[in-house]
Amino acid sequence: MMKDLRQRPLGVAPRISSKLTALITAAALLVAPVMAQAQENRGPPLLRDAEIEQLLREYTRPILRAAGLEKQNIQVVIINNGTFNAFVADGRRIFVNYGALMQSQTPNQLIGVLAHETGHLSGGHLSKMREQMARAQTSMIVAMLLGVGAMVAGSRSGGGSSGASNIGAAALSAPQALFQSTMLSYVRQQEENADRAGVKFLTATQQSPKGMYETFKRFSSDSLFAARGADPYQQSHPMPRERVAALEEFARSSPYWDKKDDPALQLRHDLMRAKTSGFMEQRDTVIRRYPSSDTSLPARYARAIATYRHGDLRDAVAQVDGLIAVQPNNAYFHELKGQALLEGGKPAEAVAPLRRAVQLSNNAPLIEMLLGQAMVASDNKATTDEAIRILRAAVARETEAPIGYVQLALAYGRKGDYAEADLASAQAAFLRGDNKTARDLASRAKSRFAIGTPGWVKADDIIAAKMPDQK
Repeated sequence: MMKDLRQRPLGVAPRISSKLTALITAAALLVAPVMAQAQENRGPPLLRDAEIEQLLREYTRPILRAAGLEKQNIQVVIINNGTFNAFVADGRRIFVNYGALMQSQTPNQLIGVLAHETGHLSGGHLSKMREQMARAQTSMIVAMLLGVGAMVAGSRSGGGSSGASNIGAAALSAPQALFQSTMLSYVRQQEENADRAGVKFLTATQQSPKGMYETFKRFSSDSLFAARGADPYQQSHPMPRERVAALEEFARSSPYWDKKDDPALQLRHDLMRAKTSGFMEQRDTVIRRYPSSDTSLPARYARAIATYRHGDLRDAVAQVDGLIAVQPNNAYFHELKGQALLEGGKPAEAVAPLRRAVQLSNNAPLIEMLLGQAMVASDNKATTDEAIRILRAAVARETEAPIGYVQLALAYGRKGDYAEADLASAQAAFLRGDNKTARDLASRAKSRFAIGTPGWVKADDIIAAKMPDQK
């Protein structure tokens, strides 16, 4: 169920100057455009998919364990952006663009990027960055105050003392340049440290650091021309040639340098890339990338998704049935069949494959939400109570997916339980960052619940919550 879900802000870094926003990125890419999008849309546009998220969890789990972060509940969040990007911003999440999923040809390449980002988390670079900024800003403010004093002195003494005023202006600009240079130097050191930490974690988990090196080498080749003649002290990351050379020397010392990815894991990685292409790219692009002459399972997966997305439901279902015949216990093939039927206007037919997908995926909450949606859309009163039970279990384990609460609201509305319907709608609005709607619906729900009941308390919590746009 690949979905673009706009959610409440995810605890991104505090708003700071535009120059410094870019300094909290990792993997040599900028976070500033994503941060701006998050501010405008109350959270970055996110992609949710049970299959891809499960694979990313398996990629990161051993790395986090080696870093001593296994119990921190760190999540990998997929951003709806086709460029190659990965970064950390709040100490609790690793953000990765779907473009990074698409462009990582092997599991090891993507795992290497995730290991680098884990290096930032384990090094506490975000908190240290804030400390460094605070120290640098103090000295800058003092220097700027001295500059303002010189300018004021010059203006009071009249036109004959323009030299003092000019000196003051220079004093104002110089600290900013020094501040920027200080911060850039600090970030370059962070990146080098994250590289080394990433290699250490990969070695500790008996994985090759070659994929990490290959990825950064590719970016180095892409950026060498742009970096030619640039001042190395004005770069937020180490100059590509030097950074990649240092990384290669350290990475090649790993005894696992030549270790290959397991073929079964490579297949899952290829299926993930095919799925991402099928959902995120135009049909013509998908067909060029996975032509009919390519009979591999990933190619068939991508074409089946593209077929259903562009309206040929019967052909799409036939293609998915072919996939299921090859891997009958693949939960995500059953999920795709159910999703295609549901979105093709056949929700009652979608229930059976989605039930199977839930069973095979060990009750993945995102698939449970899709099953609940199919039950609700089937307009079968006999299954409404079951849909509510499934959806409530799903939102209890997956707390940041508005779609679950939306479907709960519809199910409760169908039963005539308008208090619970309003509460679920309020919770969905709150997760989307629609604060006014969340408060209005919670207020109405609160008036319908008996005072002190669980529903009344939850509604009151939403009303009383300090929303992200409040200071």
